Amino acid sequence: MNILVIGGTGTLGRQIVREALDEGYHVKCLVREFRKSSFLRDWGVELIYGDLSLPSTLPKALKGIKIIIDSATLRSTSKYTSEIVDWRGKLALLEAAKLTKIKKFICFSVLDALKNPSIPLIDLKLRIERELENSKINFIIFQCSGFYQGLISQYALPILENEIIWLPENSKPIAYLDTQDASKAIMSTLDNSSCDNKKVSLIGKKFWNPCEVINLCELLSGKVARISYIPVTSFNLIGNLLRLFEFSWNIADRLQFCERSKDPSLDIKPFNEIFWSIERVGLEAYLQEYFGKILKKLRKTSYQTPEEVSFL
Repeated sequence: MNILVIGGTGTLGRQIVREALDEGYHVKCLVREFRKSSFLRDWGVELIYGDLSLPSTLPKALKGIKIIIDSATLRSTSKYTSEIVDWRGKLALLEAAKLTKIKKFICFSVLDALKNPSIPLIDLKLRIERELENSKINFIIFQCSGFYQGLISQYALPILENEIIWLPENSKPIAYLDTQDASKAIMSTLDNSSCDNKKVSLIGKKFWNPCEVINLCELLSGKVARISYIPVTSFNLIGNLLRLFEFSWNIADRLQFCERSKDPSLDIKPFNEIFWSIERVGLEAYLQEYFGKILKKLRKTSYQTPEEVSFL
């Protein structure tokens, strides 16, 4: 069966591609730049040119495709705006899927999206969700909270490099998940109908607030984090200033994520969580493996002196 993965070079997308190949699927990836996607071809993926900002390129890319997995997300440094890619592009993709009679359409949203419709990026996702629900296409919308991989640049590296970690006050807890576990769960839904036409929570075992994550990183690295707290109002002010210039709209959109509401009920049982047939990797184990590798490399290269590093 032919699967088209959109966003196959991304953090989650590449894990989906890897898992789909391991499961024996014929995988195609929609790409804009073949050179940057060459590693996918090396894996055995068929690369197809397509661009969400150019809707005319999409119908041809969907020829012969039975399942679409859309894991694409706009980078803050992109030259396009979220309106162009996350709304017009995704809407064009959905229309093309209707025409080609896609068997299943899988996409990703935010865990508590309905509680935060005022945030532009979340509003766009909600609009696409509604279009998909009304499309009569067989769909699954996975609602995600966050992934372990993003914590490396957000917390782990700044701690190792003695850089300041900027945190908004009253940060929302996040149920982080390993993208490898996520991709296994996603693949398990392709050949069964248990999640069809549903919104499904795809999250980790535990909700973590930033301080808990930082404390864990400090314990495993043997270093003390430098933290600076910023009031949410300051983030709002910065976001409003960034919106004055079109080239910085994408950064402003991401800053607004710190405004997401905190809902204690999510810590108990998120709505319609996917059934897990595997044991999910815990954040402790994931970060312990990461810091173990990094500290071993630092010791070999003498990047830091033994006095500066605590080996656990």
